[in-house]
Amino acid sequence: MDTTAVSPLTPLGVIPDLKNATSVPFNETACENWKEIHHLVFHVANICFAAGLVIPTTLNLHMIFLRGLLSIGCALFIIWATLYRCALDIMIWNSVFLVVNLLHFIYLVYKRRPIKIEKELSSLYKRMFEPLHVPPELFQRLTGQFCNIQTLKAGQAYAAEDKTSVDDRLSILLKGKMKVSYRGHFLHNIYPCAFIDSPEFRSTQMNRGEKFQVTIIADDNCKFLCWSRERLTYFLETEPFLYEIFKYLIGKDITNKLYSLNDPTLNDKASKKIDRQPSLCSQLSVMQMRNSMASTSDSEDGLQMFLRGTSSSSSLRNNQHEFCNAYGVSRLQHDAFC
Repeated sequence: MDTTAVSPLTPLGVIPDLKNATSVPFNETACENWKEIHHLVFHVANICFAAGLVIPTTLNLHMIFLRGLLSIGCALFIIWATLYRCALDIMIWNSVFLVVNLLHFIYLVYKRRPIKIEKELSSLYKRMFEPLHVPPELFQRLTGQFCNIQTLKAGQAYAAEDKTSVDDRLSILLKGKMKVSYRGHFLHNIYPCAFIDSPEFRSTQMNRGEKFQVTIIADDNCKFLCWSRERLTYFLETEPFLYEIFKYLIGKDITNKLYSLNDPTLNDKASKKIDRQPSLCSQLSVMQMRNSMASTSDSEDGLQMFLRGTSSSSSLRNNQHEFCNAYGVSRLQHDAFC
């Protein structure tokens, strides 16, 4: 009796020859027979990928170089797949990758474009904002949307005592010179790259509806940068870094006005020299200024402590009384400061 098992799939009457059956050769899956090396274009594309991936992140432009090398590698893969392999799928996938990397590359290059600051504002940026590491694009946003440049002829008033509201604007003098007086008595001059109404800006943070207690008149033909107070305040609330910068600059400006009260003949050259001298205001970092000038409990107390520390002579103390009277005891706390 033939005991050979018949497979259900074997046609009737046909007996498989098990002795002559052969198995699949193992060498077809073990890669014993390597194919020929690909074209040089293929290897150059992979070299571009490798070079892009090993670029150190400490390099300033590493993302731009990475996207650029990835784009070159994808372009070479497209050439290789089209001309030497005729592989449609490889060409399509690398075309998609090429488009994605090119879009990233263009965007990164656009972000690194040089920011052009207006000629009238370049000296202001270099003197006040660049030393505090304010990026040019942030300065451009600050000066480009809700401020304008205004002019005053010699003899015209920027603010009149007890008449002009302090709630409307904040300004920095760009060109010319202004004189500040209180009840007909000269207090100090205002020179370029200085705030015109920094004490008033400090006062409106606590009290609204106040009037200028000093008269500010253009001594020369003046040009100044003027912000809308309300829109500037809203913008600074969305930019915490710039908010701290403004606190520092305004506190420093008030301090410089105290120095100029001690010497009413102080000219622009001497004012710049004081601005460069190592003082408490210039030595403290922005964070330290925030802690000393704008403490969470009472921001005005911090300002008074700071201003009190910048003066020790009796002549400056006497002039501080005039400063307090001119700019209002309600916001400079006459008992604590004057």
